[in-house]
This record gives sequence, structure tokens and C-alpha cells, in this order.
Amino acid sequence: MTTSADAATSARTEAPTAELHVVNHVHWDREWYRPHEQFRARLVELVERVCEQLETGRMRHFHLDGQTITVADVLEIRPDLEERIGALARAGRLTLGPWHVLSDNQLISTESIIRNLLAARRWGRRLGVELAPIGYCADIFGHPGDLPTILRGFGIDTALVWRGAPPQHAVFRWRAPSGDELVTLHQGYHEAAVLWDPERAQARLTDFLALESTRRPTGPWVLLNGGDHLMPHSLADQGPWAADLTAGGVRLREATLAEHFATLKDATGLPVVDGELRYPGGRLGFLLASTLSTRMPLKQANAVAQTLLERWAEPYLALAELHTDHDFANEHHLLTHAWELLIQNAAHDSVCGCSIDEVHRQTAVRYERATQLGEYILARALQRLGLDGRISQDLAHDTSEIAVLNPHGAPVTQGVVADLLTAPGRFPVEVLDPAGRPVPFDVETIGPVRAFEADLDLFPDNMEGVRHRLAFVAADVPAAGWGTYRVRLGDVAPVQPGWDDGNRLTIGSAHVTVAADASVSVTGPTGKVFSGLGRLVDGGDRGDSYNYDPPQADALITPTLLECRSRVTPARGQLHLTASLELPRGLADDRSERSRERIPVAVHITLTAWTGLPNLHWEVRLENTVTDHRLRVHFPVPGAPGTWTGDAHLSTVERPFGPVIGPLPTEPLHEAPIGIAPIQTLATAGSDTNRVAVLVSGLPEAQGVQDDDGDTELAITLLRSIGWLSRPDLTTRTASAGPTYEVPEAQCQGPQSFGWAVRVDGANGLQLTRAAAEHRAPLRARQLGVDRPAPTARRSYLSVEGALLGATKPSEDGHHVVLRLVNPTPTKRDVVMVCEDSIRARAADLDETPRAALHRDVDGCYQISIAPNSAASVLIQAKNVARPGNSKRR
Repeated sequence: MTTSADAATSARTEAPTAELHVVNHVHWDREWYRPHEQFRARLVELVERVCEQLETGRMRHFHLDGQTITVADVLEIRPDLEERIGALARAGRLTLGPWHVLSDNQLISTESIIRNLLAARRWGRRLGVELAPIGYCADIFGHPGDLPTILRGFGIDTALVWRGAPPQHAVFRWRAPSGDELVTLHQGYHEAAVLWDPERAQARLTDFLALESTRRPTGPWVLLNGGDHLMPHSLADQGPWAADLTAGGVRLREATLAEHFATLKDATGLPVVDGELRYPGGRLGFLLASTLSTRMPLKQANAVAQTLLERWAEPYLALAELHTDHDFANEHHLLTHAWELLIQNAAHDSVCGCSIDEVHRQTAVRYERATQLGEYILARALQRLGLDGRISQDLAHDTSEIAVLNPHGAPVTQGVVADLLTAPGRFPVEVLDPAGRPVPFDVETIGPVRAFEADLDLFPDNMEGVRHRLAFVAADVPAAGWGTYRVRLGDVAPVQPGWDDGNRLTIGSAHVTVAADASVSVTGPTGKVFSGLGRLVDGGDRGDSYNYDPPQADALITPTLLECRSRVTPARGQLHLTASLELPRGLADDRSERSRERIPVAVHITLTAWTGLPNLHWEVRLENTVTDHRLRVHFPVPGAPGTWTGDAHLSTVERPFGPVIGPLPTEPLHEAPIGIAPIQTLATAGSDTNRVAVLVSGLPEAQGVQDDDGDTELAITLLRSIGWLSRPDLTTRTASAGPTYEVPEAQCQGPQSFGWAVRVDGANGLQLTRAAAEHRAPLRARQLGVDRPAPTARRSYLSVEGALLGATKPSEDGHHVVLRLVNPTPTKRDVVMVCEDSIRARAADLDETPRAALHRDVDGCYQISIAPNSAASVLIQAKNVARPGNSKRR
């Protein structure tokens, strides 16, 4: 008879047949169920203990969660630790990066992802280390399909994921729409319990290996020995059983992730998984999809801040640097600081809205600070380019200039609204385009204002003036530049069309009719009528910050139209609707249904159609005074298509129409599948004349809904009001996803506003994605100061044909401007880039590593071929221009 002790002795004497790589690590949510400063205090203690254990040899390696923000946060408090951290990192004992923060990459833009990686590279340079070459995404709530393309642009060819990965695959090749691939490991990161208790560690390790063997029969296996905010117990902390570093015939070895991936990268026959990773998880593998819409005002603030930095502050700063002799070192550092604030908010528990209220007060302030910096940088850059909007002692009396700015790579025609400050008693009477031709416009006089201006070279002054609001269509505003409109002033206010009662609007070929539920019917250019567009639908939500959970008997509520007024001016047609949503005050006491008490919520809707343009714009305002509900806007799609499409970072994603929620879980520790999905700026469905396209910014949650009759609708979430960080009693998730804390501010009480646009003209492909990009960053109008005219009426610094201009930014080395040319289509595109003769260009990787010089064709243009669903980076530089003040940023 063989005893268990005999078996253990035999196992120790046999040569191990496989290896288990033990990766000591921590997962550090910078802020979540505690505010940032409380978590940071714990982080400082952890990092000092990790340094001590690495220095004394109790641990061989430690992975600091794949994000350099952990180092940055520690060194703000303990700068004396920098040399120890740097020395351990340079020795390969402490692994850092590749991220600056572990961000939710579904909710942020392409450029935000790239800037996150670039920020980590700056920390790597500061510490003198190469960052870990692993796309580490351990606890993110799903992964965009374009991430392999972005990571490959930084020389990263592997990834580690957990949530959202297909549960049937432990190792696979993750393939982006571009064709780029990453060898990807599907691995849970929270395994600190295995070695936590030395008395039970051997048994738990045996159980862990048995489970892993079902996923990866031959090994080597990996144990991610760590968890949320924990100092893990290493092999050195274990009992006598671990003395020979074997267990059950398996050799135990502390290793780095890179060492483990070295055993995987040459594997053959791996399954290929295409596109986004948003697969329903198994036991505890929650996707937590409703974080796409939790605390929607934060998502809107993120969109405002990242659009301001990417599409306005950076491009005009880069152009000013390229075409003027000014030193922009200060602006570079301010821009880096603004991006740091924005990237900090991209952490998944921050931008997802699934933290306590104290945390999100801080994230809101960071967005405000980033926005303040972006506006300052933009104003300074425009001043250097000759577009000075500061007012001085004199206000406009006879004429005034308005510069209409276009940051895109092609000319844009859009309606613009511009505030105009004039001397008292003066009114806009005529608007002239850059060629001096009259432009149809309408104007609203806001009233008298006391204007104030001050700057380093402007003595503080108050001026009595009058503010007017002009609206006109700016046609063919030059790419990456501006067009200047001259406003002639007079002493008599022009007669303006008034508002009339009525529920119809006709402007050009567009016909709009308002229904009793405040939705609209729109006649498309072919005469086809699209009904029910923009229908608001409110339902109960007994869920938490992670998961939508409707009450058992949920009655969906739509508005009742109370009043409708319309007006048509030479520039645009508008409808103003007042409606009422009769909403339950909240949930009943047992949370099984909505309360019987109803509260009227007034909804104010303005629809705008600009003369000659295809978009119909919505602006919606309401005061949210009820709790525990979800508000969505619906768009019926004719023809009952089987799929709908949303845009991602470098591609579009086709998804099925289906029910609002899939089958509810019947086992503990599981989650219901739900059809909501992330979008960046666009949701569309239908073919040709049946196509409905919805353009959004800051509304990242969409769904294609099919009802029992087979009818299909696009639904965009506007607002989720919930009051709990996590709850254990949901029907859509049968376990808690975090602490059971109340978060009353997640009810999003108070004023709310939303906007979107709809097209029914059949646009598709690059035309439609370009329209979405232009809707995300519409033309800006800026009044210039008196006696500060624009240097020229029209100016284009560069243009791009055949692709989108995704970014125009100062380079990391301070000596170039980086252009990001994006091909969001599934076919290769040959792109033409036009810029001044003094500009030279060369190709580069996404991480700005220079590649081959580019050469102009016989027409003086640069021809660039861009692979499908990819981005090409181009470094441009003015010949013989040195910028000594703009040295490499830290």
C-alpha cells in the first residue's frame, strides 16, 4: 500500500515533466472603492516592500501591473525611491509597462490609446529601461478589435487578456481587421489565493494545475500570483514542500511574462480569433458591459476633452510650430500635462464610471482641467498663426472678422454658430464669405454684456458691448486651416423670421414631420419616408454600475408631445419641441418594479436642418429628477436587416440585431449576454435607400434591437441612473462585481443634455466615416479682435485625399510634426497628401520611430499606400528649420 507521503516523496525524486511559471504581480486600480490618495498610500508601502524583497532575493521578479502610472504616483510621494525602482527595472527584476494606465480602450479614442503608450515610453526613458513587450490587458471590460494593429505599431506582438476572451481558447492568435496578429494568452490575473496560505498552498496549487491542464494540457503553465491591491506571497514564503521548487512533477519557477510568452510565440496551429473580444465569459468572467453608459456625463466630458486636444489644440499648435519662428516649449509641456490628466481618467474604473462618488468628483475635475489647458493652448497657437481672438479697448463697430477653423484633412462644409461681440447699438447686417460674396445667415441678439479681457501684454479692461449669435453655412472651409468671414455691422437690427406653431418643416428636399411621441418622420432624397426617428424610450434599471438589470415587470415609457414650433431662415430650418415624460419616481421598496408615483419630466428638443446639407441634428435637454432608470433614443430601420454596424478605432464592426437581453443565468457566478456594444462616433444599419446612420459623440453605448415581430431599431443609450456600485441580487449577473456600496451621485440627477445627428441619404464607406469624424469635431468659429485681421482670407496648410486625418501633433522628439492618416475601410487605399514645397516627409511607426523618406510625385504630392483598417504615421518637417526650444519632452 502506498501512502500519500510516499507519493509526495516519489514526485519530488522524479524529474519534473513541465514547468509552472509563477509571475508575482499586483493589479492596481488607481481609484475604485477608495479614492486615489488612499489607494496611493497603500501603493507606496507596497512598492517599498517589493523593492526590499527583490533586493534581498526573496522574490526574483515582480510585474508592476503593466502601467507606469504606479511609478509616477509613488515618486510624487517618495522621490527617494526612484533610483531603487530604476535599478531593479534596468536589471530586469521589476517589469513596467507597456501602458501608462490600464485604460478601458473601448471608451477612448485611437489617439488616446496611442498617447497612453507614448506616455509610458517617456517614463521608460526617464528610468532608462525598456518596457515590458506584452500587451497586458488583464482586467479590462472587453477589447477593441483594432488593438492588435495599434500594439504592433509599438513593436508589441503578444497580449494577455481575461474578460471578453473566448472561453474555449487558452492561447490564440488575435487578428485585427487589418490582418495584424498578436499571440494572446487568455489568463485570469487574480490568483493570489493559491500561494496566500502556506498551510494550504500545496493543495491549492494542485487544484490550480488540474484546472489549467484542462485548458492547456501540456503546459508550460503560468500562475499570475497576485490580485487587486495585494502584496502577494512568493515561493520563498511557502513551507518545506516548496524547498525543491517542484509540485506534483511540475517544476515551479518565478518568471517574467516575457519569459512565459517566449514559450508561446513559436507555437503552431493556434486558433485564430478575429476582431473585438467581447465574448460572454464563464464562471466569474463578467464582461460588465453596462459600464459603457454608467455616469454618462463623464463619458461626454471625456469626448469633449479628447476631441479638444486631438482635433484642435494639437493640430493648430503643430501647424504654428511648423510655420512660425516662435518657441513653443511652454505649450509642449502644457500639452503633455493635459494629456496626463486625460490619460489618468482613462483608467478602466475611472472612465467606466464604476467607482465611488468621491472618485468621480475627481475625474470630473481632471476633465475640466484638461479642457482648460486645451483651450489655452489653442488660443496661443492661433495667436501665433495670426488669428488673435482677444478683445482690446475697442469693440467692433463697422465690421468684424470671424475665422472658421477646420482641423480635418479635407475641405468641410457645415453650419456654424458664432458668437459676435459688438459695440452697443451695432448689429450684424451682412455676412461675406472669404471671396466677398454674401452668405445667408440668421442672428439672435443675446443682449448687453460687460466684456473683460486680460493677458500678459493686455492691460485688464472691462468693456460694455452687445453679444449676438450668428448662424450660417460655411462652405468648403480649407483643410487643416481656416476661412475668414467678414461681418458688416449697422445700427438697425435685421428682420428675422419668427417661430410659428406647427409640426412640419421643409427645407430644400428635406421634409420633417413630428409625431405625438416627439419622434419624427423624415423624407429621404429618394422620397422614402423614415418614421419614428429619435423616439425616446425610458425603462427601469435595478442594476448597478456594472450591469443593466430591468425590473421583472417593466413598462417602457415614451414622451407625450405638448408643443411644437418651427421656423425657416435662409440658413437653416428648426423645430422646437416641448414634451413630457411621465416617469416613476424610482423603484418600489422591494426593487422588483418601478414605483407607482409618477413625476413629469419636461423634455426640450431642438431639431436643425442646414440649407443644402444632409444631416438632421438633435439637441435634447431635460432635468433628471427620478432614479433607477435608463433612457435611450431609438431609430427604426426599414427592411428588417440582420446586422448593424458601429465604428471602432480603425475599422467598423458588424453585429447582429437581437433581443435587449439574452437568457438570464441560472447558475451562480455568471452573467447574461447583452447586445449593447461600444461605438466611437457612428451606428448605422440598412442598405442603400433603407440606410439609417446615427452620428454621435460622447454616447458610446449602442444596440441593434429586434422585437418579437421582427422589426429592427438602433438604440443609443443617453442616460443610466443607478445608485449602487455593485449589488448581489441582480437577475442579469448572479454575483457581486465589487463592494456593495451606495453611490447616489451615479443617479445623475440634475440638468442633462444630449446631441446626435441622423443621415438617411444612403451614404456609406469612407463618406460616412468622414461625416462622423466631422460631426465629432465640427467647424469652430472664432471672432477676431478689432485691428487684428487674419493674415489671409483662406489658408490650408495641408490636405489628405483618400483617408482621414486622424491626428496632427508635435512629435515626441520635439523636431517634427506627426500626421496620422487613417484608412477605416476594408480595402487598401492610395492616399494623396498635399503640403507646401518647404515640407519634407518620411514614414514612421505609430510609436514615431522614423522609417523611409517619402518622395513627391511629378505633381509635387506625396503618394502613400495605407493597408486596410490601418493608420500610417508620417513625420513632416520644414527644411532647414531648427527648434532648439522644443526639445524632447520628459
